[in-house]
Amino acid sequence: MSDDKELLTVHIAVDIPTGALQGIVPNIKAVVGKNAKGHYQVNAADAVGNIIGKFLHEHDFVTYAADPAHNTRLM
Repeated sequence: MSDDKELLTVHIAVDIPTGALQGIVPNIKAVVGKNAKGHYQVNAADAVGNIIGKFLHEHDFVTYAADPAHNTRLM
């Protein structure tokens, strides 16, 4: 796995199953809890981005992306 310390934030559209989002939102709400007014102050998009980033890191996206077999006919 790559140990790159330089990271680049890329804003993209990603198709994920609705079930994934339904699993993420309750979990992040439980982690952050409610504020004094009883509201959750969490950005679901940021949470999804963080989870996807963690997944890509743990599953060695650098090596996967460098393999020409995974880059053919993507567009």
